[in-house]
Amino acid sequence: MSTLQTKIMLFIGLGTLALLPAARADEWNQRTVLTFSSPVEIPGQILPAGTYVFKVVNSRSNRHIVQVFNQGENRVFATFLTVPSHRLKTSDKTVIRFEERAAGSPQAIKAWFYPHKNYGHEFVYPKPEAVALAKANNTPVPFVPAELAPDTTKPALSMKAPEIVALLVVPIKVEKPTGEEVELAQAEAPSAPPVELPKELPATASPAPLVGLMGLL
Repeated sequence: MSTLQTKIMLFIGLGTLALLPAARADEWNQRTVLTFSSPVEIPGQILPAGTYVFKVVNSRSNRHIVQVFNQGENRVFATFLTVPSHRLKTSDKTVIRFEERAAGSPQAIKAWFYPHKNYGHEFVYPKPEAVALAKANNTPVPFVPAELAPDTTKPALSMKAPEIVALLVVPIKVEKPTGEEVELAQAEAPSAPPVELPKELPATASPAPLVGLMGLL
């Protein structure tokens, strides 16, 4: 299978960044090469400026496992969960969305979109990081409890079956800017606004049938 690589320079400071056109990449694992000009935050750690390879290791309908490698792909920097993030329009370029952090802190990656796909991968942060991101950006952020957060520096291939299962079933919730915690499904499907019924229903029926019946009697 041919390998599609994307060579990109990310400029920190942009909320949404469109990257250079993809050249060669593996479609099945969405292998993408990203070059950061400044440090960036991912779940559990800060990546120094440099070139990294992002891959999807495992996917389910409501969560994915993503790994971050060095440029030579012989060292795993991170293994963490993501949830699907949808967009209306696709792009022929890789797109990275950032979230603001406190002054002096690296920006955090919110989501990664592979070229020509209408869904991406929204990063799931440990609870403390999600709280800070939700407040700083005034937006909901998915999280896992800090005590249940996976060891992001552990290679997925070295995990035993029970560890992988635990990673796939760890509860994911959403932190709101108000500090409220909600279930992931509840955040993905907001309830419709209540419909106020009129005090009186409109009179749409004609009295003609009733008049005819009375005449017959």
